[in-house]
Amino acid sequence: MQIREIKVLRGPNFWSIKKHKLIQILLDLQELEFLPTNKIPGFYERIQLLLPSLYEHECSEGQQGGFFERVKDGTWMGHVIEHIALELQSLAGMKNTGFGRTRGAGKEGWYYVVFSYEEEQSGRYAGKAAVGIAEALVKGEDYDIEKAVDEIHNLWHNEKLGPTTYSIVEEAQKRNIPYLRLDEGSLVQLGYGCKQKRVEAALTSCTNIIATDIAGDKDRTKKLLTSANIPVPFGEVVSDVENLKSVIEFIGFPIVLKPLNGNHGKGATINITNWPCAITAFQRAQKHSQKIIVEKYIRGCDFRVLVVNNKFVAAALRKPASVIGDGRSTIQELIDAVNKDSRRGHCHEKVLTTIKVDDVTMELLAKENYTLDTVI
Repeated sequence: MQIREIKVLRGPNFWSIKKHKLIQILLDLQELEFLPTNKIPGFYERIQLLLPSLYEHECSEGQQGGFFERVKDGTWMGHVIEHIALELQSLAGMKNTGFGRTRGAGKEGWYYVVFSYEEEQSGRYAGKAAVGIAEALVKGEDYDIEKAVDEIHNLWHNEKLGPTTYSIVEEAQKRNIPYLRLDEGSLVQLGYGCKQKRVEAALTSCTNIIATDIAGDKDRTKKLLTSANIPVPFGEVVSDVENLKSVIEFIGFPIVLKPLNGNHGKGATINITNWPCAITAFQRAQKHSQKIIVEKYIRGCDFRVLVVNNKFVAAALRKPASVIGDGRSTIQELIDAVNKDSRRGHCHEKVLTTIKVDDVTMELLAKENYTLDTVI
């Protein structure tokens, strides 16, 4: 057997109007297309021993033990995988996973295996594990069911909504209010279009607190923008040098490194073109955050935008600090001269900011073989 495709369905779909959370596996049975369960020696006995709780599945027979009767009489492997995937989730503690369908995909030996899930990653894993279990049953091999169930339970536990958000979602479902989970945390959208509202635990979109929290997490912001088909630089979050190296190998140089939850550009380094510079930038960023976001560098301008009452009001072009040489003054003297401008002040107290000499300044000068005493 071979899994050709796995899709996660959200909302009303081809298979059901009411069942909004379904996993759809496109399965190629290959040689098993010609071997229903009653033609595989010992299959019926092995599945009863390995998963005795499948006795609870009534299937089309309408009574307990109905699925086992189908296996004994002969059913196709896609149907078996559907029931195993559902049962694995049930054994892992999930209650809302009782819907399944298996239908031909229009090509010999290819089937759509569809089953309900509670959380996406645990549902995907259950589908893959179900295929592995079915293959083991066909070959008469052992399979560690307990390990698979534990993994599904752990994935589900890490993914599932917190108790407050879950209670709100549960009440929304009772009132036929559609909901959409927007991230891996507890951010949920209730309703669609102009009527939609967002909740996160006890917080709602009636205030700006959710938006503020999202904007403070760069990775979360990027994922939400991506889901809205707004282009963003490709990147990943890392917390150690090994992960940093693997991400860089995948996306390639030049890159940008910055703290995941930083602000004002603190700890950010752009246009990194080699590994030694990446290590230095990583160490600098970790002074501000344990988690670092690695992105593909895209050349462009830096703007700070002001939005008031959901309307764009103004934008400021942010330019890196610079001085222009006169052939007589040192770099330090040029910086001092620029800082005498009355429009410059500390942080945001005035229109322009005082140029500071720090470690980053010294690093940039060193790259050009300059010091503060160099005349330019």
